[in-house]
Amino acid sequence: MRGFRFSDYKPGDTPKGGFDELLKLFSELLNYTAGDAAEALSWLNELDKQYKLTNNDYGIGNFIDDLKDKGYLTEDNKSGEFKITAKTEQTIRKSALDEIFGKLKKSGRGNHNSNQSGIGEEKNADRREYNFGDSLDQIDMTASIQNAQINHGIGDFTLTDRDLEVEEKDFKTLTSTVLMIDISHSMILYGEDRITPAKKVAMALAELIKTKYPKDTLDIVVFGNDAWPITVKDLPYLQVGPYHTNTFAGLELATDLLRRRKTHNKQIFMITDGKPTCLKENGKYYKNSMGLDRKVINKTLNMAAQCKRLKIPITTFMIAKDPYLQQFVRQFTEINGGRAFYSSLNGLGEYIFEDYIKNRRKTVK
Repeated sequence: MRGFRFSDYKPGDTPKGGFDELLKLFSELLNYTAGDAAEALSWLNELDKQYKLTNNDYGIGNFIDDLKDKGYLTEDNKSGEFKITAKTEQTIRKSALDEIFGKLKKSGRGNHNSNQSGIGEEKNADRREYNFGDSLDQIDMTASIQNAQINHGIGDFTLTDRDLEVEEKDFKTLTSTVLMIDISHSMILYGEDRITPAKKVAMALAELIKTKYPKDTLDIVVFGNDAWPITVKDLPYLQVGPYHTNTFAGLELATDLLRRRKTHNKQIFMITDGKPTCLKENGKYYKNSMGLDRKVINKTLNMAAQCKRLKIPITTFMIAKDPYLQQFVRQFTEINGGRAFYSSLNGLGEYIFEDYIKNRRKTVK
C-alpha cells in the first residue's frame, strides 16, 4: 500500500527579496486592504518578519523608497500618508489578468465570434463548395488541389470550380458588457471573503477588454441598498458596506447603461452570493432579509423579463450553495433566457473568461 510522508512546511515560492518580487506581493495585499497603502505595507512588514522576505542588502525601507522613486507610491509631506498611484492601479489590474486568465492566445482584430458564418474575418471548421462571388482569400488551395487530383487524376491536372473548397469565416461582433458586483454585507459574512475575488475578476476583465478587445465596452455597477456605477479606477478601493441586496436597482441601472450603447450585442454579468432583500420606493427602503420576500422577488423577476424583451441576456455567477437560493436563480434565469453558474470563488474568473470569450449568444440584428 502506498503511503504518505509528512514534513515541516517550507514555503518554496515566497519572494527572495528584490523590488519585483516584493511588488507582486504588495499588489496582492492591496486587493485585501481596499487600496490602503499604509495597511498593505504594514502587512508586508509583518510577513517579512515571519518569512524573511528581504535580506541584508535590500529591506522594506529600500522597497518603499523604490516605490516612490518609480512612481508607484506618493507620500504626503505634512501627514506622511501613503497613497498608491494610477501606475499601481494598472499593475494590480495586470496582475489580476495574469492570475485569473493566464496567457491569452493571440488573435486578429480582437473582437468576438458571432453565430453566423460566411465572408467573415476568422476561419472556422466549416467547409463548402465554391459559389460565384466568394473572395479568393477564402479558397483553401491545398484542399482544392487535392480535390482536383482525386476527381480528375494526376496525369493531366485539371482544376474546376467544383474542386474549389472554401473556408467559412466567422463574422466579428462588438460587445457591450455590464458587470454587476454585489457589495451587500453578506459578501464578507460567514468567515469568507467574497468581495476580493469579485474585485479581481472585475479588474482582470477590464484589463482584458482594454488590451485585447479595445472596441468593446465595459461598465461596472455595484449594488447594495442602492446601485451606482463605478470606474475601473475605483475597483482597488471597493469595499463591502452594511447593505442589503437591491438586485432590482442594479439591473435597472445596468439596463439603462446598455440602452445608451450603440452596439447590437449586449450582456450583463452579475456576481452575487445572496437573495434580493431590498427595494427603494418613494425614497424609502423596503427590506426583508428573513427569506425570499414575494414583493422583492416578483419585482426582480419582472426586471429579468424586461431585459429579455430588450434582448439583454443575464449571466448570473452565484457564489452561494443554499438550495432555495439556487432555486430562485434558476427561476430568474429561465425568465430572462440567460445562463447561471454556481461557481466557487476559485473558479469564478475562469467561468467569466470562457463565457465572455466564447460569446455564445445569438447576434441581434
